[in-house]
This record gives sequence, structure tokens and C-alpha cells, in this order.
Amino acid sequence: MAGLSRRALLGGAVLGAAGVATGVAGTPLVRGWLGLDRPPVSGGYAASADHLEAVANPGVSIHYYARTTEPVVAFTFDDGPAPHWTPMVLDELDKAQVPATFFMVGRNLSQHSALVDGRLARHEVGNHSWKHDDLATEDLARVGDDLDRTQAAIRKYTGRTATLFRPPYGHLGGSTVLAADQRGYDVVLWSMEMHENTYKGDPAGQARDIVASARPGSIILAHDAGGDQRLVTIRGLAAMFDGLRRRGFRMVTVSELLATASAKPLPGPAAVRAIGTR
Repeated sequence: MAGLSRRALLGGAVLGAAGVATGVAGTPLVRGWLGLDRPPVSGGYAASADHLEAVANPGVSIHYYARTTEPVVAFTFDDGPAPHWTPMVLDELDKAQVPATFFMVGRNLSQHSALVDGRLARHEVGNHSWKHDDLATEDLARVGDDLDRTQAAIRKYTGRTATLFRPPYGHLGGSTVLAADQRGYDVVLWSMEMHENTYKGDPAGQARDIVASARPGSIILAHDAGGDQRLVTIRGLAAMFDGLRRRGFRMVTVSELLATASAKPLPGPAAVRAIGTR
């Protein structure tokens, strides 16, 4: 019994209830009907407590935002570099002298490295996988190879060594956590994001939403690759930067943001939101 997975047990229970012999669960038709051939929806093939020999650090830090009372926020841009959008984002950041963190896809960087050559001085670079596969469905070896390949591209084309990792789609499986631990990455998610479809054709509305919603320690998700909806964000960036500065905020990289976090427990998110409205 101890060797059976929970999914196998559940599969047997369903078959039994349906009056089907449990022994036929191995047939392709029945396995397909039960969904047993599909990867689990909420995690990877390796649990985070498997392969304990792979653990290199006492704990992996996963950040949605920073617990800080300092008026700082971090803009992050995922999936690039890409033609059209990445140069436009960099232009807006340069005009406002704002630093940002770019979570780069290794394949895109290898194909479009010229777009960022000489333009990353104030910015930070993080690992966002090789080609934006859902790493939560991969085993430890494949996730590790993916992150290492991306890190190699980041070193080759930017001269940086990434210390931050953002999993594609924000999906975290056990093997993803273990691979991040092995490599000493901090895992960075987000507490705010652009809503480009909601504000389609209304960059000013998107800017107002970000400015009004920002709180001390916010990590803001945006993209510098994708479809035409990215223009909603790009055209609103100048207003976002101006509005946040009027509220007294500074824009920093994610690493700078995390460095402001207090070692002492602070009030929870609701209290932090209240601080941001003062």
C-alpha cells in the first residue's frame, strides 16, 4: 500500500465505483479516460521532498513582494528580449532614468541579444527558462538543464550571473523548487500586474491603476514580448513613473527592493496597503 500513489488509489476507487475491474486501469483507453497519462495540474513529477541529496541550501526564498515600509517598487519585464517591444521599453526606462529587472527567456536572448547590447547598465537580469516551457511539469534533471542553459546564455550575452528566477506562468512544481535551491536562486513572483486586456486602448487607465494600487515593496509584472496588447503598458510607462514619483515612490531593481526588507516581522499585507495610502 505504501508504494501506491494517491492518484493510483483514486483511480482504483473510481473504477471500482463504476463497476470496472481495477486491473484494466493500465489500458490506454481507461488511463486516458481517468486522465492518468496527463501530468498533474498543480505540480511537477518530483515532489520538493524527493531527491534530498539535491538540496544545497536550507531554504528557497519565494517572493511576492518585499515586507518594507520604504516607498520602493520594482518593475519587472518578462519573456524578452523581443523585437519592437524590448527597445521601446528600454527607451521609456532611459527617458525616466528608471531601473528594472528583466526576466529573460534564454532562447530569445540568444536570438535577439543585439537588442540589449550596451543597454542594461542600470538594469537587472533574471532567469525565466530557456523557451518558456511549463517547468512545473518537468522532472528535476530537465528543469536543471533548462535553467543552466539559460544561465549560460545570460552570462554569454550580458556578462551577468542571474541570482533571481521567475518560473514561466508563475507555476512552481517540486522539481522547480529543488532546481532553484541547487543553484542558489531566489524565486520571484509578483504582487501586481498589468491588465492590458481590461485597459485595451486606454494606456492612461492602466497607468492610473498601477499608480493607485502600488504599495511599499510591490513587485510589478509586465512583459516586453507578446502581442499588440503590450502597447497598452508601454504607452503608459511614462505616466506610471511620473505618478509613482509624485506619490513619493522610488523605482528599484528586485534585488534592491528585497534588500530593503526588514529582518523583523512587519504588519501583514492589509497594514502595508494602509501605509501605502498615506
